[in-house]
Amino acid sequence: MKALLRQFKQFCVVVCLLVCSHSANAQNKYSQVDRQMKEFNRLVTEANINFTLPEGFKEVTPVNNEDVSYDYGIALPGQEFEIWFEVKPYKQISKYYANADSAYINIGKEQVSVFSADNAYFARNLNDRILAQYNADEGKSYLVNLSDSPVTRHYKYALIITLQKDHTGTILAICLANDKGPEFFKYIDKARSCIKFK
Repeated sequence: MKALLRQFKQFCVVVCLLVCSHSANAQNKYSQVDRQMKEFNRLVTEANINFTLPEGFKEVTPVNNEDVSYDYGIALPGQEFEIWFEVKPYKQISKYYANADSAYINIGKEQVSVFSADNAYFARNLNDRILAQYNADEGKSYLVNLSDSPVTRHYKYALIITLQKDHTGTILAICLANDKGPEFFKYIDKARSCIKFK
């Protein structure tokens, strides 16, 4: 009987430890997303940008390591689709680029070189109608075949979008998916109005 009671107590201790460990991990993950959101909101405010979480999307923690670093990420639950954002206020950009108002070109090219599987990509300047939707002065998009890498969570394709507003800042949005068919662009369309310059 004593042996059975001892086993029961050990079992209870193990269960309590597992529950506490899971709770601590959940709190740590939540605080990481919370800190990320606070920093993202600070950058958005500094760069004079509006951001609203699009309907149906949830926050995710984007990859942050020595190769790539993003401020904020969102995903469409149940779909293989994420968007990672990086916001650079003008003051921050001007520390690294002599002509901060054209930095969006280099920022886009840098992302393409990090992500590209075969260095083959389709690039285009954004037209005036699209720029007006985001209150931006310039912009570019790059459709890229991705390298199979944990950096990109093994996604196959990315649409990299850079938007710039003179003397204000730059927005980088990376749309990631495993299929670049109509669904990919439908998901992008669902999130298209979530971020723009004021």
